[in-house]
Amino acid sequence: MLAASASAAGALSAGAPLSGCAPERRRATGGRITLRFQSLAWQRESVAANKQLVGEWNAAHPEIRVEYVQGSWEGVHDQLLTSFEGGEAPDIIHDATDDLADFAYGGYLADLTGLLPRRLKDEIPSRTWQTATFDGGVHGVPFLQEPRVLIANRTLLERSRVRIPTPERPWSWAEFEDAAEELTRDGTHGVAWPLKEPVSATLNLSLSTGGKVFHRGADGKVTVRFDAADQRVPRVIHDQLGGDRTAARTTLGMGGSDTLPGFFGGKYAMVPLGFSYRQQIAQQAPKGFAWTVLPSPAGPGGDLRQGVSPQTLSIAADSPYQREAARFIDFFLRPPHMVRLARGDWMLPTGRTALQDPALHTPRHGWATGTALAGQLRPAPAQTVRGYPEWKDKVATPALQEYYSGAIGMGTLRERLVDDGNLVLARYQR
Repeated sequence: MLAASASAAGALSAGAPLSGCAPERRRATGGRITLRFQSLAWQRESVAANKQLVGEWNAAHPEIRVEYVQGSWEGVHDQLLTSFEGGEAPDIIHDATDDLADFAYGGYLADLTGLLPRRLKDEIPSRTWQTATFDGGVHGVPFLQEPRVLIANRTLLERSRVRIPTPERPWSWAEFEDAAEELTRDGTHGVAWPLKEPVSATLNLSLSTGGKVFHRGADGKVTVRFDAADQRVPRVIHDQLGGDRTAARTTLGMGGSDTLPGFFGGKYAMVPLGFSYRQQIAQQAPKGFAWTVLPSPAGPGGDLRQGVSPQTLSIAADSPYQREAARFIDFFLRPPHMVRLARGDWMLPTGRTALQDPALHTPRHGWATGTALAGQLRPAPAQTVRGYPEWKDKVATPALQEYYSGAIGMGTLRERLVDDGNLVLARYQR
C-alpha cells in the first residue's frame, strides 16, 4: 500500500493530537444517523462487493444509514490528514496498517478495544491484531492481507529440470537461485524483480531469514540495524541482477503490473508479486498462456514467514457515532462477508472461519497455495515504527535502488540504512 509522504509524516512527528483543534461534529437530528464509509476498493469485483454489503446494511438498518464514499490508495495519507485536521474525516476509514502509525499516535483514530464484539476479536488471530496495535490500543480491524508469491510460467517450469515447490516443501533461497539459473535460457530470464518500490518487498521477505531491521529497546525507542540475517535476501536479489544475470535488469524501475507484458511474452519465467496480482494475470493473459502460483522461497528450516500490512477498517476519533460504526464493521466483516471481500480483491481474509471457506482452497488460480501460507504471515517489520514513511522515502528507497542497480555495495547500503536511518527515527522519538 502507499505509505505516507515524508512531508505528511513530518507534520505528525511531534506526536501531539491535532484532532482536538478540529470543529466538533454535530449529532444527527430526527432520529436517523448517517455514517460515512470511505472505501479504497478499486477493482470492479471489490467495489461491487463493498457496495452490495453497504446496501444490505442500509436495508436492514434504516435508522443507521451508511453512505459509501469512494476513495483512492493514491495519496490517501495526505487526504486523510487534511480531513482529520479539518474535522471532516469519514466515520469509517479503509486503509492499511503500514499507514496507521502516525494517525494512531497523533490521536486521530479511535481505540477500538472496548467497541468491538467478542465474536470479531476471536475471529482474527492475535498476531494479526498486532499489526493494528499502537501504544497499547487497537486502531484498526485488519481484514484482508496478501502474501508475496512467485507467479511462474507453467510451461517453462515444466520443461525445465527444476523441482516444483509447494507450501509443504518450498524452495530454499539457494534453490530459488538455482531454479532461476536453470530457467535462464533462450532469451528468457529466470526471474523479474519489479523494484520501483523495493523497501516493503525486501523487508517483508527478509522475515524468512530472520531479518528484523527495526529493534525496539527497553526504553521503547526503535533503532535500525542491518545484520547478516537482514542482508540475505537483498544479496540474492543483487546477485541475480548483477552477478549471474538470471534477473532482468530492465524491471528495476517497474511496478508489478509493468512486468506482465514481458511475463506473457516469455521474457521472464517467474515474477515475485503480491497475491492479488492474480486477478490481472487471469484477465490479461493471452489465450492458452499457462501460469501457476508458487510459494516464496523459505529461510532456514523451511521458514516461510513473511511480513504483511493488512487492509484495515478504523473509526475516526472525533466521530460521535463510534458504537454505531463498530456495529457496521462487525456486520461488514462477518465470515461470509469477509470471504466476499477477499474474493473481490483476490486477497486472503484474516478471519479463521472465512479462511476455511472451500472457495479459498481450490487449486484454480492458485487460491489453495495462498491460503496455505496464511499461517506464516506476520506483522511487517516497520508496522509500529514512527518515522518509517520518511525513512522509507528519504533513506531506504534510494539506497536499495542504488544497491540493486550496482551503484553501491553492501557496506555503503548498510551505512546509509543504519546511520542515516537512525538520524531520521531519532527525530520522531524525542
